[in-house]
Amino acid sequence: MRSIKQPGTPVAERIQWVEARGRAFSFTLQSGMPLLEAARRGFAAEGFAGGVLNFGHGALGPFAYVMPALSKTGENAAFYSETFRPEGVTRVRLGSLTLGRRDGAAFFHCHGLWTEADGRANGGHMLPEETVVAEPFEVAAFGIDGAMFTAEPDGETNFKLFGPVASSTTGARTTARAFALRLRPNQDLAGALEGFCREHRIKRAKIHGGVGSTIGARFTHGGVTEPFATELAVTAGTIAPGASGAQEAKLDVALVDYTGGLAEGRLVRGDNPVLMTMELVLEVLD
Repeated sequence: MRSIKQPGTPVAERIQWVEARGRAFSFTLQSGMPLLEAARRGFAAEGFAGGVLNFGHGALGPFAYVMPALSKTGENAAFYSETFRPEGVTRVRLGSLTLGRRDGAAFFHCHGLWTEADGRANGGHMLPEETVVAEPFEVAAFGIDGAMFTAEPDGETNFKLFGPVASSTTGARTTARAFALRLRPNQDLAGALEGFCREHRIKRAKIHGGVGSTIGARFTHGGVTEPFATELAVTAGTIAPGASGAQEAKLDVALVDYTGGLAEGRLVRGDNPVLMTMELVLEVLD
């Protein structure tokens, strides 16, 4: 399997996880508001301090983002591009977002694909501080209670990354058992999730959110992304028994690579290792 050497030493636990409770709901992001604040208010209105969300069509402007890029210093296995700030309103096609905490304040990690006002199709990593909702649009959220994605220094990748930590409950109404996860580098995304479900006796689960990166990508439709550094959003995902009775992860994703290439589709199981990180929430169905 493909792998990328990271600057730091791998830790033994390859999946950082916290068991929690959660609930799926939807809300509308309000126009004229920073995307971070609009998301925070949507979760807070349902009693949650954090969680994950997915969205389809939306409108952002002002808008700022970075793309994956090669590392210029060697301090990281890959890095970010300079900041892009397209003029006008950017029309988002899809995205996944994790809402958590960084340096004691609300923060998000968000990847998506979009079309800029000049017609250019692009994708990448949205910047919380400079991205504003241009028109109201609806999102599908999953709030978590008892866990919080918190940005902390990660010695393996030499980045400050979101990972789940246990938190006090907010008393929000919940309907499901859930696990907040962060997958560490150089393990197959589907295989890691299938193994986690077997270990925790989870027969069926639904994936909510899903923000991270893979070492290129191999798709079931035959498509291949060769450039190793990507920014990826999970657009849909389930884990359930396959024909053999063993758990199988079906993961639909969209990504941009460091050359600007865009790709969408279902990932091949066993051939899509994590590059830096992958954070998501598993809702236990059975």
